[in-house]
Amino acid sequence: MTLVEVLQPVVHYSLHLLVPGLIAYLFFREDWKKAWLIMLATMLVDLDHLFAWPDVFVPNRCSINFHPFHTYWAMGIYALMITFPPTRIAGVGLLFHMVTDWQDCLWMN
Repeated sequence: MTLVEVLQPVVHYSLHLLVPGLIAYLFFREDWKKAWLIMLATMLVDLDHLFAWPDVFVPNRCSINFHPFHTYWAMGIYALMITFPPTRIAGVGLLFHMVTDWQDCLWMN
């Protein structure tokens, strides 16, 4: 097993779980715990992986622009969400999720 194969899942899941907490603390300090939970809840966007055919999980498949909620169109909606205060935290969480998945795609190639 190579160093990249060991580091990739550690970095990936740290970016999905821990960094949103840091973002919440830095940018939504007055209610950072709630913001962190909202950002963690945006990981439900990965439910679109269940629509993949024929295989739900393929370890080396880039999810960006493959799964419906990981498309550039969806990312445009997530960016718009940031402009509206009621959906701002979720929009940040969704966009950071896409950045994390994009980083994974870079490691694959």
